[in-house]
Amino acid sequence: MALQPGRGKIEGRHYLPSTPETISWGALPTARTRPVLSIDPGTTVTIDTVSQEGILEDQGRDPDTFFRGFGVAPSEVLEDARAIAASGIPHRFGRDGAHIVTGPVYVRGAEPGDVLRIDVISLHPRARYGVISTRHGAGLLAGEFPETPAPDLDADARRWQAYRTDTSFCAVERRRGRLFGSMPSGRDTRIRFPLNPSLGIMTVAADVPDGPVASDSVGRHGGALDCRDLGPGSHLYLPIQAPGALFAVGDPHYAIGDGMIGATALEGPLRATLRLVTLRDAAARAALGSLREPFIETDELWITSGFDPDPREALRRAARAAVTFLQTKVGLDRAAAVAYLSSAADFGVGRLAGGPESGYCRIRRADFSEPTPVKARLPRAGFARIVGGTDGDTDRDHDTDRDHDHDHDAGRGGDGDHDAGRDRGGDGDLDVDRGHYGGGDHGGGGDHGGDEARLPEQNHVSDRDRAPEAHRAPERDRDQERDRMRDAPPPQPLETPTDDGAASITRGPAA
Repeated sequence: MALQPGRGKIEGRHYLPSTPETISWGALPTARTRPVLSIDPGTTVTIDTVSQEGILEDQGRDPDTFFRGFGVAPSEVLEDARAIAASGIPHRFGRDGAHIVTGPVYVRGAEPGDVLRIDVISLHPRARYGVISTRHGAGLLAGEFPETPAPDLDADARRWQAYRTDTSFCAVERRRGRLFGSMPSGRDTRIRFPLNPSLGIMTVAADVPDGPVASDSVGRHGGALDCRDLGPGSHLYLPIQAPGALFAVGDPHYAIGDGMIGATALEGPLRATLRLVTLRDAAARAALGSLREPFIETDELWITSGFDPDPREALRRAARAAVTFLQTKVGLDRAAAVAYLSSAADFGVGRLAGGPESGYCRIRRADFSEPTPVKARLPRAGFARIVGGTDGDTDRDHDTDRDHDHDHDAGRGGDGDHDAGRDRGGDGDLDVDRGHYGGGDHGGGGDHGGDEARLPEQNHVSDRDRAPEAHRAPERDRDQERDRMRDAPPPQPLETPTDDGAASITRGPAA
């Protein structure tokens, strides 16, 4: 059944539905926009978002009629989508932004210069279907797709078929505990791909003097980020530009790929539970360094962003933001940051649909989580040589090694060599890292008795190996330090400081 507004589990402390009174069709909030909800910082809010697909003019602005054509029962059509479509809210198809934007939410105490951290706690699909639309004049392959005649000049909501939009209807299926989108392939088979829900629009009020801000805009305020990494467990940082932040969301996706070449993703309504946290200057600097651009954090990635009508310039700005972050937050110098990004980072784009483009740089957090060794050591001959006995037995072992080498060179062997190997024995295991071999009762006798206790490349014993104990002490200290570093517990994930400087666990039960 559809997740109708206000029904089912509400995880957040506050609840915000999408109604004609709480949404803006095609525009983002500005400092002049009146908030529809006020909350304290650090609390959670559940928002029922509505997709524009199924209610736009090229789909008849009538979700019941549109979805009936795909076999959807009236009970599966969302009541809030039906109410918004039937409202008198003016909307000009092709001129105004397409998206239903819910909000804004006023965060008490948030001021310009602060940073708003949005913790994505959960995203639940509200319908068992979604839509992918390819429209004339939109997308990377505009003019090539859709492969239908151009729209009629007099097309409108009453003659919506005259727009000739190509719509792919996707059912949502559960398979082995996971949700998949299922769509026809154009033949006798179906295509199935995993859902990866995210909110295409997350924004604070844009700092503009006058006029509306189109819902497809992107910038320091956030906006139509269209980033596939903004799923549950992620954190988005946005620099606040107006008192109260005035946060809003929209354009829910069931799945989206980098580039979004057809101008839409798999669009579908989501119930989103978010935590809104205000970071003052010290806490923001601890989390971001000196970076004050939209920034995304997941368990595995740090993601910087850049925006420009030219995709190359958008990626260039994302790269500059990554250098700033690695320099001022992680501690790399600028040359090292560029070298690292060139060899290890991944760059992508949110969409390639014309207009403002978003570029992203994805940095693996694990690359910066290992402790730095005291001193880098290069492999050398005999690095993993066999060393036996305890510290107190070192001189005796060296004498035995010398005797063994002499016997080996002379072509002699015997029980003495075998016994020496057994004296150094342990449990019979080979520990390559420590360079120890426990002899146990391995075979003896023969001309090379005891030689099987040596790795092939270690039969040569250098003068360094025969050095007195005093000369070997520094080397043993380095080995012990290496063992200590190896046995140390793994580093803990980075935690994001809260406003008071304390670390905050940002995943878990909604507060």
